[in-house]
Amino acid sequence: MSTPLYGYRQFKNIAAQTLAIIATVFGLFWLVWILWTTFTKGLSSLNMDLFTHMTPAPGDEGGGMLNAFFGSAAMSLLGIAIGAPVGVLAGTFLAEYSQKSWIGESVRFVNDILLSAPSIVLGLFVYTLVVAQMGHFSALAGGIALAFIVLPVVVRTTDEMLRLVPSQMREAALSLGVPQWKVIVQVLYRSSLPGIVTGILLALARISGETAPLLFTALNNQYWTTDLTSPMANVPVVIFQFAMSPYENWHTLAWAGAFVLTMFVLLVSLLARAIVLRNKITHE
Repeated sequence: MSTPLYGYRQFKNIAAQTLAIIATVFGLFWLVWILWTTFTKGLSSLNMDLFTHMTPAPGDEGGGMLNAFFGSAAMSLLGIAIGAPVGVLAGTFLAEYSQKSWIGESVRFVNDILLSAPSIVLGLFVYTLVVAQMGHFSALAGGIALAFIVLPVVVRTTDEMLRLVPSQMREAALSLGVPQWKVIVQVLYRSSLPGIVTGILLALARISGETAPLLFTALNNQYWTTDLTSPMANVPVVIFQFAMSPYENWHTLAWAGAFVLTMFVLLVSLLARAIVLRNKITHE
């Protein structure tokens, strides 16, 4: 081996590693700073009123975000209830019924576009499709907007998880005369269930902090409501409005809401990781 050539390759390797480490440290620095600021300011703002009182009117002292927490939970669950089943069925179609076909490839291409589409565009679409037709904002429209965000995540996850199931399992079940739909439900779904659940949890973590779609669909509501056809408070929009306000009390509530939302996303992400790790250990 030529010594100059070896030295040149070693120099390039060290330079690439150095740049990669600098880029990693640069990204982690801002991430840690954001999380530290959220934790310190949010943790100091936590109290029981946050979970037991409604959002306050302008200028009022005290208050909480009970109605916003309920609204976010209701719309997130509605988005999962709409988007997850459709996503699982679409992913099953891609993995089991449209392999190597132009229809399957076209659907995957469109799904990839939808996966990377800005959430504000989806909010505007649902505003035109639902809000403008109803004549007012509603939690139902917010749930539909969130479902459009859930859908491509679940489609991609289901498609990938089903394709990872060994073909021998399909062949063994089909050779016994089992219909294909039973093979999918009783064999493939059972094998890929941890991965599909992980995808749904990651979709839940993503939609829980979405603000732009809800600004165009659910908007906000200062009062408690369980009517899905009316405007409903939600944590991201309340944080946005309170952070932009001139009231110090609202700023405190915004930091507390941001802390709770961040912890929820963190816990859901850790749960998804735990499911993946447990499934990996079980198969090993």
